[in-house]
Amino acid sequence: MQPPPPVHSALDLIGNTPLIELRRTDTGRCQLFLKLECQNPGGSIKDRPALRMIAEAERTGRLQPGGTIIEGTAGNTGLGLALIARHKGYRMVVVMPDKMAKEKALHLRALGADIVPSRSDVGKGHPDYYSDLAARLERETPGSLYINQFANPANVAAHETETGPEILAQMDHRIDAFVAGAGTGGTITGVGRALRRVNPDVALILADPVGSVLAPLVTEGTMPEAVGSWAVEGIGEDYVPPILELDLVTEAISVTDAEAFASARALLAEEGILVGSSTGTLLAAALRWCHRQTRPQRIVTLACDTGNKYLNRMFDEGWMREEGYVEGPERGDLGDLVARRHDDGLAVTVPGDAPLATACSRLRDMGGKPIPVLSNDDALLGVIDAPTALQAVRSGRRGTPCAQVARPGHGLDVRADRADLERTVRRHGYAVVTDNGGLVGVVTDLDLLRDAERTPCETYR
Repeated sequence: MQPPPPVHSALDLIGNTPLIELRRTDTGRCQLFLKLECQNPGGSIKDRPALRMIAEAERTGRLQPGGTIIEGTAGNTGLGLALIARHKGYRMVVVMPDKMAKEKALHLRALGADIVPSRSDVGKGHPDYYSDLAARLERETPGSLYINQFANPANVAAHETETGPEILAQMDHRIDAFVAGAGTGGTITGVGRALRRVNPDVALILADPVGSVLAPLVTEGTMPEAVGSWAVEGIGEDYVPPILELDLVTEAISVTDAEAFASARALLAEEGILVGSSTGTLLAAALRWCHRQTRPQRIVTLACDTGNKYLNRMFDEGWMREEGYVEGPERGDLGDLVARRHDDGLAVTVPGDAPLATACSRLRDMGGKPIPVLSNDDALLGVIDAPTALQAVRSGRRGTPCAQVARPGHGLDVRADRADLERTVRRHGYAVVTDNGGLVGVVTDLDLLRDAERTPCETYR
């Protein structure tokens, strides 16, 4: 195979992404192909419209040299815009909802973007909603342009003239269905137009998070009275974006967060492909559609972005348990409240002979959650919490073995009464759950809060 020639800029690497058939995944009678948009230089499919929208703004004179680009985004469009802005000498301001993965914010800042957080608990029309806030910043910032991907025709054009034709060429024009999500609607609208020009019968399947209004609009034809919430990033909406052509959509499939996360994790385990949460939604919908088919079909969906931004979320078994997306085995004791169990290999601990500096690092990683200290034979020696570590550091003991710094844990046997656990947590901020003296894990007030959120109110009456 002849390797591609050198390119002159990262921007030259946008587009022409590979397509892979998923051979290790159960797709029923169908062939399912995944277009690896995660291999764009910014890590997502959003590099494509970002490049086109900036080029169009330059062509029409709406963006002048040295100007400021403003965008409201779940992160990936911002990353694409920031990458291009860095190359072209523009200032980049990203208005980003506060629920998004912190890795996206870190990536944006590393590219030189300024981040303005917005609220994810309010709807369009509220001054703190991310697109409303971005529009206000444009009015207040001289020489700026709110790129407005949700109403920008160049967003659709990027997919209609590039992504769609690439898919057709790679599939030798033999494609029966295309599965995509919709945040702005640019992808499914643009690719859908391109595919339909060649094959008017191609099915366009909208994969939508449960809670979004888009799937109910397609399925039932009416706007839901209430908008839900979802954890998947980058797709789903509480209104219909101006560039989204819902009349192109053949069918909509709603996917829960838990199913999306499970599908993304399964793709990594089965195919070795690391993708983000929105890809999990698309994959879950595509597989559901595949298994309904009674004859062979050829389906294409997208790896929208890379999963390296989600490693400490949906790829972290402890986080998945803490958030209730996966359940550990129920034993009917206090251990059911421990998301990161030691016997499952999920608990964060520190050896007794490790220096205190190691415990300090792990305390930071765990957001201050107390760290159990274990001997070489796994016996519980005590606990180091943030106040204990702070006092020891101020005493010049960063190199002292953890066993000499640890304080006795506020321990409870796994078979103890829950009321005793709650009293211990209220008094000390945490409790160490043990089983015959061995560590099960740590329970904090946040663990009790998460459990309460998942438990019917009647339980506490």
